[in-house]
Amino acid sequence: MLIAVDTSTAQVGLALYDGEQVLGEMTWTTRQHHTTELASALSGLVTRCGGTMDMVSAVAVSIGPGSFTSLRVGLSLVKGIALARNLPLIGIPTLNIIAAAQPESKHPLIAVLQAGRKRIAYSVYQSSGTGWQAEGEVRSGTVDELIEGIENPTIIAGELNSEDRKKISKKKKITLASPAFCVRRPSLLAELAWARWQADDVDDAAALAPIYLHVAGTPIE
Repeated sequence: MLIAVDTSTAQVGLALYDGEQVLGEMTWTTRQHHTTELASALSGLVTRCGGTMDMVSAVAVSIGPGSFTSLRVGLSLVKGIALARNLPLIGIPTLNIIAAAQPESKHPLIAVLQAGRKRIAYSVYQSSGTGWQAEGEVRSGTVDELIEGIENPTIIAGELNSEDRKKISKKKKITLASPAFCVRRPSLLAELAWARWQADDVDDAAALAPIYLHVAGTPIE
């Protein structure tokens, strides 16, 4: 069984996965309470699914971009589990989780999440026929800056507030994913990590570090 943990932003997610089915999944929005909520939520999910920590064979974590503090909370938890139990650890970029939820298309996809200070972090993806592949590095900017630069049909999905969604929906060349497709599913994080684990592509638990996106020289809070 693989445990997947996503604490990139205020949207938190946990999943249990065995390669054939999602054994359990939960998401919730927290208000800077990642530290106090995460471990107990994970313990409760494992118990409700009839499992124990002894059944865990691998752990996965979203590595950002995201909140400086919340990313550290999630990474610290999974590193502790992996090192204490000598388990493989797989880190997955957070925006890849959003992209994985979207149907493939001939049009480019932009996956976004909140970056604080009215800015967003985003990556551009192209369909490869076997999934979405990121092009270039993670970028940041305002929603206005992002949509002003879009001249061709494009899909946008991810963590957006109601004001941002209204702005984007007015742009004719943009297809905005529904709110249900914009939630980061921890089960998708689990599937992405499982595929890497089966390919023996795992990370060094001691060295794995989050992707911190800096805005005006300051990490996202």
